[in-house]
Amino acid sequence: MSRTARAAAGEFLGSAGLAAVVVGSGIAAQRLSPGDVGLQLFENAFATALGLTVLILVFATVSGAHFNPVVTLVDITLHRRTWSTAVVYLPAQILGCIAGAILANVMFAAPAVAWSTTDRSAWPLLISEVVATAGLILVIFALVRTGRSHLAAPAVGAYIGAAYFFTSSTSFANPAITIGRMFTDTFAGISPISVLPFIGAQLAGAALGFAAVRLLFPVAAPEPAHARG
Repeated sequence: MSRTARAAAGEFLGSAGLAAVVVGSGIAAQRLSPGDVGLQLFENAFATALGLTVLILVFATVSGAHFNPVVTLVDITLHRRTWSTAVVYLPAQILGCIAGAILANVMFAAPAVAWSTTDRSAWPLLISEVVATAGLILVIFALVRTGRSHLAAPAVGAYIGAAYFFTSSTSFANPAITIGRMFTDTFAGISPISVLPFIGAQLAGAALGFAAVRLLFPVAAPEPAHARG
């Protein structure tokens, strides 16, 4: 298998795994802790933080473990990859997140595809997505540009787990998983009508995160070749 095909497979499987963790743990939390939304959110956040950390560790040397279009786009803009990477990675990430959400539905005997009815279009949620995504980009590329990308897995897992609680949107911070979560009418879902505003907020957040990275870390430290995936 070529390096490009391996990277695409890594992004698809990692994205599918991430969506399965997010949606599956959301369904489990809703069923195990009915009536206690705070506990449901904690269970969902805890599982997502652990699952994301593991997935990054598994796929980092295969594809760089992006699982997120805005991470890929910022990586390209910082001249670490070419624009052809987006052609390979973005479809794999989106299709992977859709597949993972459907898999989670099936594992919990829910309809394989059920469009979410959870409206997330309020302005505070969109502002939260800007903040969450900007913070995620800053965390990742602060580590990358200071030669500490080996710490990305626990740092990103911890950040996302925390951001479930310090943002009102519960920190999607990822256009691919936002699309995938349309396919589940469960605790982690988002209605199709809310998706485009969320993605717009995420792109704005990515731009702010990129600007912060260039301001705070103008010179990138040399990285081992294997760290790029």
